Amino acid sequence: MADLEHARSLLQLPQRDPNAVIAMQESALVADEILGLHAQQAVEKALEAWLSVTDLVHPLTHQLARLLALLEGAGADVEPFWPLVRFTPYAVQAHYEEGLPEADEVLDRPAVVAEVSALPKTVAAVVASAAGAGDPAARP
Repeated sequence: MADLEHARSLLQLPQRDPNAVIAMQESALVADEILGLHAQQAVEKALEAWLSVTDLVHPLTHQLARLLALLEGAGADVEPFWPLVRFTPYAVQAHYEEGLPEADEVLDRPAVVAEVSALPKTVAAVVASAAGAGDPAARP
């Protein structure tokens, strides 16, 4: 049975990261690596919430492609979200190392905000749909 309560709690977490991305997008004081890290975290947590709804065990990983592949294998329509795998390097390299290998690449901050905001909305709709299907775990 899908763990809707766990999915809901995970879905609350990624909203913090898109909010941070929105707040940081105009600040020249915030490095792209920090913005990318929050973008990656938002995507990772949203995908983990989606995996919880589909009753799939999600591995502890920062590899967004691995999480998307699990969802895709379960029949979820994740095609629009494959471009988000570009944020994977921000989880480790940008967080623990000096920058990224492609340090010359500048993030298009408004585009990052739009991309990162779309996924949690989709996952929220999946959670709502699962809750509407009469799952007893969906009750508050």
